[in-house]
Amino acid sequence: MMISRVASLTLLSALVTVIGCSSKPPAQTPDVVAEPAPVVSEGPVTPAHVSPDSPTATAVQIDDAILKACGMAAPQAYFAFDSADLRPGDAKPLEEVAQCFISGPLAGRSLRLVGHADPRGEAEYNMVLAQSRADRVGAFLQSRGLDASRISSSSRGAMDATGTDEASWARDRRVDLMLVQ
Repeated sequence: MMISRVASLTLLSALVTVIGCSSKPPAQTPDVVAEPAPVVSEGPVTPAHVSPDSPTATAVQIDDAILKACGMAAPQAYFAFDSADLRPGDAKPLEEVAQCFISGPLAGRSLRLVGHADPRGEAEYNMVLAQSRADRVGAFLQSRGLDASRISSSSRGAMDATGTDEASWARDRRVDLMLVQ
């Protein structure tokens, strides 16, 4: 009886090892980003064609007063999910904003940046991420010559979030650019 029990345990151990080794690794959830989006480079810019309803994008929302004063179309600038890094396609509308505030119709005026996040994650994390997004946009505008004293930034975290699924969460994740009155 003892040999039979040892043989059974050995067979069971081998079977567990084989099953454990052949199982697939856990699938990545949509909330995990394997690689962060690249930071905007100084090189040529190619627009990112990402839908505002994409679960991996967040829009940079430019106030209508700024769009009208600067003669701009609504931008198609996006962040990657769970990231504050700008993509190459974000550069064009942000460069237009910087130019408008430096030497265009809004020269001498100030700009307010407000970062937002979707409701997933802890409140403190969302506040920090949203602030990082606003700060990253501010740093980009400064790198294009807009004086830091004319830019203020803040975070609303997920306080204004209304999303309930991937498409609507994407719209929650944004930075609002507003003209200071």
